[in-house]
Amino acid sequence: MTWGVSHLSVRFGDVAALTDVTVDVPAGEVVALVGGDGAGKTTLLRTLAGSVRPALGDVRAPRVAQIGFMPTHAGVWGDLTVDENIAFVASAQGVKGADLRQRRESLLENTGLTAAAGRLARDLSGGMRQKLAFSLAMVHRPPMLLLDEPSTGVDPVSRVDLWRMIAQAAADGAAIAMATTYLDEAERAANVMVLDAGAVLLHGTPGEVLASLPGHVRSSATRGDGAHTWRRGHEYREWLPGDPAPGQARAQDLEDAIVGAALAKDAAHA
Repeated sequence: MTWGVSHLSVRFGDVAALTDVTVDVPAGEVVALVGGDGAGKTTLLRTLAGSVRPALGDVRAPRVAQIGFMPTHAGVWGDLTVDENIAFVASAQGVKGADLRQRRESLLENTGLTAAAGRLARDLSGGMRQKLAFSLAMVHRPPMLLLDEPSTGVDPVSRVDLWRMIAQAAADGAAIAMATTYLDEAERAANVMVLDAGAVLLHGTPGEVLASLPGHVRSSATRGDGAHTWRRGHEYREWLPGDPAPGQARAQDLEDAIVGAALAKDAAHA
């Protein structure tokens, strides 16, 4: 099954939050949504979740009860223990009895939270809270998972744990749309959509995104005179219109492609 949106536009009053966005979220795959603040990532996820009404376009998604949603700020109840959080959400989702016991054991083991089952959620570390929030989204084995920056602000070890769980959920058949600020995570996804001010800037597999960059990005050890130059680490990058030299890529990685595409867009509207 493939979920997603077609020619989706969303407005909040006079503000266009999304404009003509089309993306497929197939079962068994992770689609990474990338973009800066205000790009429209959360709006797209909430539209898929049914909490935002589109102005135009089609939305293809399971029933709300069959969606697992993890908000930007960990969706856990701080005054409840880890066990109580799981039991509360499981009850709301109709998971009980032997199925609940099996799910609880599996989720706690996979997240490394077994020893913390009796601790209040507010006393957990940031990474542990995020892993608990992911577990709550997964309690009822939903066919679609919507994750809003699940690993932002957590420690590197917890980031690895979260990505492992996301990859496992996809391998088990879930369709996953994930907003992320980490481009190394986006590069692991089956497809990447880059949003800019509510519009699609780049879209495709990571390889297709690199190949579809208008113009190309050149690296240099020294800063040139180009207007579209920026520093990255110990090197400089410059976006240039036109094709790269034979045998050279349009961009070295996703970060270069995204910055270059934004500069290409500005140049086109200058």
